[in-house]
Amino acid sequence: MANKKYDLIIIGGGPAAIAAGIYAARAKINTLIIAKTFGGQMTRKTVSIENYPGFKSISGADLVKKFVEHLQEYNVKIVSDSTGVIKKIGKTFSVKTAHEGWFDAMAVIVASGADPRPLEVPGEKEFIGRGVSYCTACDAPIFADKAVAVIGGGNSGFEAALALTKYAKKIYILEYAAEVKAEESNINLAQKSKKIKIMTSVEVKKILGDKFVSSVEYQNRRTGQAAALDVQGVFVEIGSIPATGFVKDLVDFNERDEIIIDSRTCATKTAGLFAAGDVTDVQYKQIGIAAGEGVKALFSVANYLRK
Repeated sequence: MANKKYDLIIIGGGPAAIAAGIYAARAKINTLIIAKTFGGQMTRKTVSIENYPGFKSISGADLVKKFVEHLQEYNVKIVSDSTGVIKKIGKTFSVKTAHEGWFDAMAVIVASGADPRPLEVPGEKEFIGRGVSYCTACDAPIFADKAVAVIGGGNSGFEAALALTKYAKKIYILEYAAEVKAEESNINLAQKSKKIKIMTSVEVKKILGDKFVSSVEYQNRRTGQAAALDVQGVFVEIGSIPATGFVKDLVDFNERDEIIIDSRTCATKTAGLFAAGDVTDVQYKQIGIAAGEGVKALFSVANYLRK
């Protein structure tokens, strides 16, 4: 049976992929979007997003809803599946999905985003779903009236901690470095909360528990002193890993495993293969930037297809 053919396949469901899909539809490019879910990292933003043009304040879930509603106004084919591998034979790309089989296209935009980076300490894997979480939006209500630790002092960590104030009785923000790296507005909000305690120079050593998490062992990096916190939940917010396993032979990577692109066009080293958003080596990771990169990639695809 022949593979289903498109002009363009977009891989991913975050802001870069959705923006590219909307512009592809407007350009009358026969397009397929392959996405297991829509929203990407926006779905984990329970605290209001205040840096997206047009919205003074909006939750991640609401912004995702608006993105998807806009996309669905156009005739773009969507397959809800994960991507297994991409091959290029001649000028045609073949994309294999986990359940729906193979699809062909003349061009591909990889906008698969990034997955949460694991902490990689003893007890982490054992307690996933039993106190260890990577998604505040998904799991915060489970920790009502409980003490929790948020690992990571960047914006993601502070946003997770602020979201948890609606549920948890105590939240510890644990940062490895001597200073937190979040934006000043997030730091100020956290400092005003009586529920949040910010702890720096903390190296988490182990997550302990029986059926569920009961404590976190750590070492103070300034003094070398070992200690423990009694917590019933651990939210890991230490960054992300680009989702690139399916495209390794067709692109180059930097030291962070991000896809190296031409910043002017979003082109990779393989003709016809473009990448956009957090999966790439673009310097700043923001929703607005990801959406813009998706649009840029689509314009480059349009030029490529015309040639």
